[in-house]
Amino acid sequence: MKAVKTALKMAVLLLIGGLIYCGIEIVWRGHTHWTMGVVGGICFVLIGAINELFPWEMPLWKQSLIGAGIVTAAELVAGFILNVWLGLGIWDYSTMPLNFMGQICLPFCLLWILLSVVAVVLDDWLRHWLFGEERPHYVLF
Repeated sequence: MKAVKTALKMAVLLLIGGLIYCGIEIVWRGHTHWTMGVVGGICFVLIGAINELFPWEMPLWKQSLIGAGIVTAAELVAGFILNVWLGLGIWDYSTMPLNFMGQICLPFCLLWILLSVVAVVLDDWLRHWLFGEERPHYVLF
């Protein structure tokens, strides 16, 4: 029964995170692709797991760096699968500075740091409000 509740919780968080990411991408780029909802949702769940794996006392800036690493790694893997292997051409950072094969780049890695702070806090509060988990508290530095 606990496994079912955990799977349901993860599905809800994945759906919320995916929808929010698609919304951000539509505002930022004017369009999105359904796969970005999946990738964004997975990233949201993985970022949310930071407080499950590490103590609450971990400074928020460290959590955001870990989150940015998660998003960058997911973007690289998804980029190779979706853009390179399947040829979908969902994004192309090849004109951006310090890019790697057009799939990741430094400017977006830095943006993921900021977005990860939001994701950490939102995930914590959603878990508190929707699932009765511990009330969030943070250490900034």
